[in-house]
Amino acid sequence: MHYCASNATFVLCLFTNACAKRLKMSTEKTNIFIVDDNQLMVAALKQYLQNKFGESIEITTFNDGESCIKMVHKDLHIVILDYLMAGKNGLDTLKAIKLTNPKTTVIMLSGNEDIALAIESFRAGAKDYVVKGTDAWKKLTNLLTDIIKKPLRFIVKGFGGSK
Repeated sequence: MHYCASNATFVLCLFTNACAKRLKMSTEKTNIFIVDDNQLMVAALKQYLQNKFGESIEITTFNDGESCIKMVHKDLHIVILDYLMAGKNGLDTLKAIKLTNPKTTVIMLSGNEDIALAIESFRAGAKDYVVKGTDAWKKLTNLLTDIIKKPLRFIVKGFGGSK
């Protein structure tokens, strides 16, 4: 924090420092984990997202919940998580992720259309529940676009621009 001579300048310095931190965050790569035991789907989704978002994302893939949980860290932004996997299911993995890093955004991506499971996922902290199917990847793209661009919209709005 910078200390400035006048109150008006002090407020501007605080605002500028906050915006500089957000700008730095928006220029860093978004860390994404994809967790699913279907290796072909994981590889295809990873390629699809890299084609959509390019260098702005860093994707790590896992075939089970246990290996994902071991790698959760404070700089993890997003997890795309299947429900039905060997070992820990997606719901148990979601809860463990949220215990380690509550700020991580978790999107459930499952073939299970059970509304009770979706509600349970939301209660455990999932941002969304996407059912695998023809429009699933498009919905994921829209969700990720909103999450990745949110800091940039904050900065533009803070400086009186429109976006």
